[in-house]
Amino acid sequence: MVRKKRKSKAWLFIWVALVLGGSLIGGYYWKKNQNTQTQQVTVSVTRGNIENVVTATGRLQPSNYVDVGAQVSGQLTHIHVEVGDFVEEGQLLAEIDPTVLSAGVDAIRAQLRNQRAQLEDREASLTLADLQYKRQQNLMTTRATSQESLQIAEATLRSARAQVNAIKAQIEQTESTLRAEEANLNYAKIYAPMGGTVVSISARQGQTLNANQQAPVILQIADLSVMTVQAQVSEADISRLRDDMPAYFTTLGNPLQRWYGNLRRIEPTPVVESNVVLYNALFDVENVQGRLMPQMTAQVFFVIASAENVLQLPVSSLQYRNDGARPELARQSSNSEGLPSQTRERRATVLRVNEQGGVDELEVKVGVTNRVNAQILDGVIAEGDQVLLQINRSATRSNVNASMGSMNAAQPRMR
Repeated sequence: MVRKKRKSKAWLFIWVALVLGGSLIGGYYWKKNQNTQTQQVTVSVTRGNIENVVTATGRLQPSNYVDVGAQVSGQLTHIHVEVGDFVEEGQLLAEIDPTVLSAGVDAIRAQLRNQRAQLEDREASLTLADLQYKRQQNLMTTRATSQESLQIAEATLRSARAQVNAIKAQIEQTESTLRAEEANLNYAKIYAPMGGTVVSISARQGQTLNANQQAPVILQIADLSVMTVQAQVSEADISRLRDDMPAYFTTLGNPLQRWYGNLRRIEPTPVVESNVVLYNALFDVENVQGRLMPQMTAQVFFVIASAENVLQLPVSSLQYRNDGARPELARQSSNSEGLPSQTRERRATVLRVNEQGGVDELEVKVGVTNRVNAQILDGVIAEGDQVLLQINRSATRSNVNASMGSMNAAQPRMR
């Protein structure tokens, strides 16, 4: 019985060892097969357009707008426009009750008439004082009057002349006050300072406006024929932008429609949101059809470099020669002026599948590059060629050729 138990245990150990060994061997070959398949993923050389861009989100704003406010206090009696109306420069927009202002103008005019009447009286007194002084001078030549009488006449003349000048100064002051009051009366009618579209009305008819401390805004007029895109660019990408570079954007409502412009300005003051530093980059676009509205969200693309109808490959199929630098780092390299350099020559290698099923290592010149594809400027490569994705960059060309050769050997040959 003991021998039988020992013999059964031995067979059990042998069976377990065989199962474990088979599992390990199977797992090894499965993993090797997976690695081989990973290394042998191929893609075709294609032709098309390519561009390297800096992306950002932004808002649309009118390129030119004005807040129309009230310069005088009073009740807003009439608003002659509505939101969306197009107005011309000088068009009447709103009116404020002119009763108090008109009464103020009438009072100043009455005061001015009174002062002018006083001026006539003072001028008459001046004329009389002048005649008396001259008479005293004539009498003095014949010793028919005293020196004191002559001096009194002279002082009276000077006083009359000063009173006339004082009244004239008061009249000038009153006339200036009248002009100001008449201007305030004219401000009771509010006119459009520019042509454009009424985009908002912030006051209501019948509302009392107080312009003593700050001019209350009644409505806003904007020129919607040209829109400004205010794109917020991260501090990591702002150094890649340059003045007058091409840019375009799409909207959420029409992602297939592009609107083009050129970078006009980068505002130096950043916007910090949740410890993220952003800079506003501005460019203008024509809004001929009026499809762009204020505050629309824009997906913005600043074009660093672009090419049309060129050969291109995925960046994962390229092995760069600049000390193993990744394509992203090579793409972000800059020239001496600190601007992105997409025109300098960069060399890379690709693994092309030849007609015999093997792999040829070819050197190509790379042009415009983005995060997905790279432009092929020259090299012994053509549209439709199959190249290997160099996912496992530690794999050598000899290993790949060996794997491709084993695949060809496994296929039956026709005699």
